[in-house]
Amino acid sequence: MIFFREINPLSLKLLKRVHRQSRHHQVRQRAHFLILASGGAKIEQLIKTFQVTRKTIYNWFERWESEGILGLYNKPGRGRQATFDSAQEDQIREWTKQEPKQLKHVVQKIKETWGIKISTKTIKRIIKKFNMSWHRMRLEVGGEPDPSEYQEKKTQLDEFKQLEERGELDLYYLDETGFCLIPCVPYGWQERGKYLKIKSRRSRRINVLGIMNRKNNLEAYVSLQSINSDVIVACIDAFFPIVNKPTVIVVDRASIHTSGYILDKIEEWKERGITIFELPTYSPELNLIEILWRFIKYEWIDIDAYSSWEIFTASVEKILREFGDKYVINFV
Repeated sequence: MIFFREINPLSLKLLKRVHRQSRHHQVRQRAHFLILASGGAKIEQLIKTFQVTRKTIYNWFERWESEGILGLYNKPGRGRQATFDSAQEDQIREWTKQEPKQLKHVVQKIKETWGIKISTKTIKRIIKKFNMSWHRMRLEVGGEPDPSEYQEKKTQLDEFKQLEERGELDLYYLDETGFCLIPCVPYGWQERGKYLKIKSRRSRRINVLGIMNRKNNLEAYVSLQSINSDVIVACIDAFFPIVNKPTVIVVDRASIHTSGYILDKIEEWKERGITIFELPTYSPELNLIEILWRFIKYEWIDIDAYSSWEIFTASVEKILREFGDKYVINFV
């Protein structure tokens, strides 16, 4: 049996308040223990109630006897010490950037450099503090645009946007893309240990030419045949038979946009109020219709659409048809 000084009414009242209101579980537990002990609870009963050892019970008594209410709280520095200091965590972040797909390689570097053996789970906890997460990488174009040309074209685009907002000009973005049954696999929430499966197979390709503005108005031409300069000319003439104000169509420098046939049409279109605005090379981010293609491929095509060619083509055509109504992008 353990003997300790009787808890006076004021201290007992404080212990009850701590037991009800403390944010810390261990503090509430120790206060509860003292309340029960002051009521005459036996040591065996206390051990069973709090699921601790006899030594822990003695330690709680001793800290109360020697420190009073302060004995309820953990002392500074108590608990598990950090495995790595801040400089080491910075180094782990850099190693992770060098090996973004293989944390096991980072584990090996840590062992070789500091002689510390840890798991990949520990590394994940560290790099999450640096706002790093596991998500899809993006494909990058094969080069860099000329800096001065890029800035000049970007400035011109910003001026076109301002003119469009004032109603003095219509601005459109033109591009082509393709869709097939080889899916652009999206990430999605799934039960642990279970995976949603998307069928992948060789198939024909749906080719789409789109002309879109920032108000989610889209004109699209869909074909199973390749899209060439003839198709582009035919679509521009069909989609813009008459324009009521100056119209700018943004295009990249793909070969079908710079062919002799296109160049021959530029002067004619200019006389009709249509200007073809070429982007610098390696700058797809300046062509807003690229965002539309990403949304369709990674967000809007349902997983079930890949079950057959007929369902897939119907799904793509439905999205193109309902863009601006059911499917919307907020272009800032």
